[in-house]
Amino acid sequence: MAVLFSCNHKSEKSIVTERIQYDVNIKSPDPGLDWWVQNLEGQNREKFIHQIIDAAYEGKVKAWDIFGKQLTVEQVKAIENYSDTILVQNPEPPYNDSLIPVKHELNRKDITRIRFLEEWSINPTTLQMDKKILGIAPLLEKYTEKGELQGYMPLFWVYFDEKYPLK
Repeated sequence: MAVLFSCNHKSEKSIVTERIQYDVNIKSPDPGLDWWVQNLEGQNREKFIHQIIDAAYEGKVKAWDIFGKQLTVEQVKAIENYSDTILVQNPEPPYNDSLIPVKHELNRKDITRIRFLEEWSINPTTLQMDKKILGIAPLLEKYTEKGELQGYMPLFWVYFDEKYPLK
């Protein structure tokens, strides 16, 4: 017995993957599920989202676009309120196309997912897994003109590892 306890039984962790990216719902799309399934409680969800966005607004963290270009504080702030144009065809003759200005205002409550970039490792003896968060991106729901969910758009990335964004 003494021999067993005197040996160093530390098992080295092995990397499962250096990089994996996936989305996590923070507001459940199914109200029939238990409150904690794919969900952060409303007040905690809002606080979490505000912490990420406000840290980027205040320059406490660096924000990056999806192409790996660092954003200025002004560029990050512009994400919340921006103008765009849409092309609309006049329904009356001569059916000319018109550009209509559209003002977009971010409603932080529409951020219902977070995209994670992580590194995973495992202890082969105990199968204990560790996840190292390399980056996070708040995701905004995007809808078609008909109101159908089109997908999720990252507002920006915040990285916690010096090797990201990848060059």
